[in-house]
Amino acid sequence: MSSVIPINLYHTNDLHSDLNQWPSAVNYIKKRREFHTRKNETSFYFDLGDHADLVHPITEATKGKGNVELMNEAGVQHATIGNNEGITLKKEELQSLYENATFKVLLANLFDDKGDMPDWALPYDIVETKEGIKIGLLGVTIPFYPFYKGLGWDIKDPYEVLPSILREVRAKADVVVLLSHLGYPQDEEIARQFNEIDVILGAHTHHLLKSSVLVNDTLIAQCGKSSYYVGRVEIWVDKESKKVMKKTGSAVDVSRERPSAETVSLVQQLRQEAEEALDETVAVLPESLSISWSEPSFFADMLTEGLRHWCKADIAMLNSGLILEPLVPGRVTKKDIHRICPHPINPCVVQVKGSVLKETIAAAFTEKMIDLPLKGFGFRGHQLGRMAFSGIEATFGGNSKESVREVFIHGKPIILDETYELATADMFTFGSLYPGLAQSAPKKYFMPETIRDILTYILKKYYPISSHTGN
Repeated sequence: MSSVIPINLYHTNDLHSDLNQWPSAVNYIKKRREFHTRKNETSFYFDLGDHADLVHPITEATKGKGNVELMNEAGVQHATIGNNEGITLKKEELQSLYENATFKVLLANLFDDKGDMPDWALPYDIVETKEGIKIGLLGVTIPFYPFYKGLGWDIKDPYEVLPSILREVRAKADVVVLLSHLGYPQDEEIARQFNEIDVILGAHTHHLLKSSVLVNDTLIAQCGKSSYYVGRVEIWVDKESKKVMKKTGSAVDVSRERPSAETVSLVQQLRQEAEEALDETVAVLPESLSISWSEPSFFADMLTEGLRHWCKADIAMLNSGLILEPLVPGRVTKKDIHRICPHPINPCVVQVKGSVLKETIAAAFTEKMIDLPLKGFGFRGHQLGRMAFSGIEATFGGNSKESVREVFIHGKPIILDETYELATADMFTFGSLYPGLAQSAPKKYFMPETIRDILTYILKKYYPISSHTGN
């Protein structure tokens, strides 16, 4: 009989509450793990974070606890968190998120503002197979510093916390597996710097590695997003010497897998509960609110005005593409607001020079930016859309709708070397959408409020329920 035995790892990442394929992925994992049980083999199932995303009504209504129910039902044994769990939920919501979890959360680089590790997480765990092989599991997540700080968390650099933890884990374990929500480039760098790690199960950047990659003798696996693929890693260990002899990994296409009936039933139950929870009236409209992504829109202007007042800023700008649908006359519920503005995007106030502001406004009116089918930065819409303003007015030169001639701030010509306090969406302050805004400082991010909260605020102000109840 061979002394080399397989350890089977299954992993998912970045579901983002896209539940269309989830029941099929769960069915595949359950079948495979039942197969290993029949063969008397060891198997594990891990999730690498961003399972929850407030874009989905279930996640919005339950603040992620519905996702935890789904993970429990799927048989997840260990998980780490992604930025969607970490920075789109209030601190108290994250504190209670995993209170009913039947799996362990591994997270070595998150602490509260007093320096203590949250009681719902472990830096690492040691599990043992029936043959006595000890597997060290640890987890880290991407450190979005200003956002975690704004929520009252202290997020650490993974490269600072890993050395001491890895020494401790390596001394106790025969095999070391890192659950990472850092992104593929960082996983590669960690593999180069820390040879104590046998396998990195990755997430965040949505890389689909159909065949796992070997970097400095560390196997890196990641399986895209939305559970159209499930990751499978096999680690072959000599049970006498307890040395790793071989490791392979792949992403398995489960798009044609039969859905798990139990998972489908749970999703339906959670949908119904979410419908009921979000059926709360927040405003009553006497007339419809239409939205245009290419022309001026009162709805977009109203939201931008609400942002300026809520942030107590001098001026504000928002893209109309944040509003996905119009609103019809009558009740406006939490469900309606979530449907038309599902983005996990936070308000931000940035100090910006007049010259940068004018340059940004000019860029915003180009067809390229208006029609941009933006992906990422928390944006869940179709196109960026025309920019709306509060406290700002632009005039155009010649026959071109794109050519900004003059910019006025509260009726006065913009002063290029003056600093203005601009309220906007946080997505404009990082990345390459508007480099001038990204480079401007200081910035203040409002956490955990989202643009959806601003929409609720301004709708209540313009169209209060009391004006339609006779009170």
